[in-house]
Amino acid sequence: MTTTPAAAPTAHELANAIRALAMDAVEAANSGHPGMPMGMADIAVALWKRHLKHNPADPHWANRDRFVLSNGHGSMLQYALLHLTGYDLAIDELRRFRQLDSKTPGHPEVGRTPGVETTTGPLGQGFANAVGMALAEALLAREFNTPGHTIVDHRTYVFMGDGCLMEGISHEAASLAGTLKLGKLVAFYDDNGISIDGHVQGWFTDDTPKRFEAYGWHVVRGVNGHDADAVDAAIVAAQAVTDRPSLLCCKTTIGEGAPTKAGTAAAHGSPLGAKEIAGARAALHWPWPPFEIPAAIYAAWDARPAGAASEAAWCTAFDAYRAAFPERAAEFLRRMAGDLPAGFAAAAQAFVAAQAAKGATVATRKASQEAIEGYAPHLPELIGGAADLTGSVFTNWSGSKVIGADHAGNYVNFGVREFAMSAIGNGLALHGGFIPYVGTFLTFSDYARNAVRLAALMKLRTLFVYTHDSIGVGEDGPTHQPVEHVASLRLIPGMDVWRPCDTVESAVAWAQAIERRHGPSCLVFTRQNCAFVPRSADTVAAIARGGYVVADFAGAGKRALIIATGSEVGLALAARDALAKEDIAVRVVSMPCTSVFDRQDAAYRASVLPAGVPRVAVEAGVSAFWHRYVGSIDDAHGAVVGIDSFGESAPAGVLFEHFGFTVNHVAAAVRGVVA
Repeated sequence: MTTTPAAAPTAHELANAIRALAMDAVEAANSGHPGMPMGMADIAVALWKRHLKHNPADPHWANRDRFVLSNGHGSMLQYALLHLTGYDLAIDELRRFRQLDSKTPGHPEVGRTPGVETTTGPLGQGFANAVGMALAEALLAREFNTPGHTIVDHRTYVFMGDGCLMEGISHEAASLAGTLKLGKLVAFYDDNGISIDGHVQGWFTDDTPKRFEAYGWHVVRGVNGHDADAVDAAIVAAQAVTDRPSLLCCKTTIGEGAPTKAGTAAAHGSPLGAKEIAGARAALHWPWPPFEIPAAIYAAWDARPAGAASEAAWCTAFDAYRAAFPERAAEFLRRMAGDLPAGFAAAAQAFVAAQAAKGATVATRKASQEAIEGYAPHLPELIGGAADLTGSVFTNWSGSKVIGADHAGNYVNFGVREFAMSAIGNGLALHGGFIPYVGTFLTFSDYARNAVRLAALMKLRTLFVYTHDSIGVGEDGPTHQPVEHVASLRLIPGMDVWRPCDTVESAVAWAQAIERRHGPSCLVFTRQNCAFVPRSADTVAAIARGGYVVADFAGAGKRALIIATGSEVGLALAARDALAKEDIAVRVVSMPCTSVFDRQDAAYRASVLPAGVPRVAVEAGVSAFWHRYVGSIDDAHGAVVGIDSFGESAPAGVLFEHFGFTVNHVAAAVRGVVA
């Protein structure tokens, strides 16, 4: 016969509810990480019971505190907290931990589980997302708060472990957060000394407190992570420091309560087993069977009444703000909802038409900058930045104002931190109120690859601006010539990769990326000039479909298709003119975005790429990707003019000739497929 806890459960009993649910769910799934939730349970009690401002009935309330679990392998900690505090996460979902279509996947996923703010798992990225969220809060507060009216006032809390701190992205993100003095960012370091391979002393001996102090953080050392009161005092101390982010170094035991596995790697990433769980229940004085939580524990954890009161108080304050500043209030709500300004579509259409009328021949990186210049004045939510390459990637515009520790702006000098830059951009998008774009050379997208991938997984409106897109980089050589990168980015599910050929396609690409609400885009631009391509109004309108006929068959004779992107469109058009003299009629298809083209209906795709017509694809990158459009490598009626080796160091013009990007070579490829 079981007993029930006192009417007012202790902090330790509240923490044990988390431990029990974590043990039980991992055991039921026969998979997962019980050690971290058991070790951080008391820290969670201090934060979630005593400080976190949230409303389980409204997970998207604009002024809620943000909570990020960067050490996302310990996802059962977050799922237990969400369930216990009253979110729409039933106990049956915890029973279905790590099962198909459950709301409790192996690592937290935004959009799948109510209350989860970001998708974490790859260690350190959640921490960088949290930096982006804290930056968003600071910027919105400076923009919208007024004397007597504070509508943006919340904190960002992040849990992280040794693995997060070993990852290089944590160094990048922590350094920038300290420089920007993000005083409402509070990080909890779960200092348990254990990772998958065992005790970390053999490979991780950093003095973490000194490291963060060197970044300019406020650091609270030696917090007993199993004493909720001690953690509470550390949080209060952190909240009092407004000019620096805070790191709370909490000493814990992984798998706290497990009789033989606590403090060992055996508690990290495997179920504890029935015998160990029974011993833990005895040690923790938790007599209830799996997945059973006493009513008094539920009542003590329930955050719905306090959350409703907090949100109601904010709504009252916001109503007063709206009465005093109706336009600013409407603008805040618009931006947090992710809606574009009412006039943006018309402004974008007018800018595209102006670029078509202008007909300039420039590098598409310059065309990209012109697009930012054209669109940014209509988009106060647009926030940009670059990884120490602003003067090369042209991500700034005449209205750019660099963000500093003590002043607002719309442009971040990220420094040479491509990975953190991309993950911080994701954090800005996750927080709401901003459309972030971040820029670097295309070859450095490899440094940021996992953050780019997670942007697609989370369906974020993050824009990744990449320039110097091919061997056109020239003398910098193969280290900086991204022959495989465009194709590899296209392989990311849900990612739109635009490689425009001139000013008009660049303008359309930017507009499409901005208007795409539920997914990221990569915008890929040249260093070298690209000739303007004249088009009819209907042809300009077709660019938004991802692939379109830029020059059609002309004359009788044999027919062929050339599919090209970016700087190679001009080459394809020149080859078309040369082949016309040989009675070979060529249709040139510009395909700036293959994924958008693939989403068009079958009839449109067939109208652009009719069956039975020999095809040649031309792109200054690896050839394998294009066989999906021209036929297999053994198809005599399909060919690709590409680059299947690394580049060389030489002037761009020399390299294009060396690698066969010439009119004669493309024309020869067409002759081969129509022969």
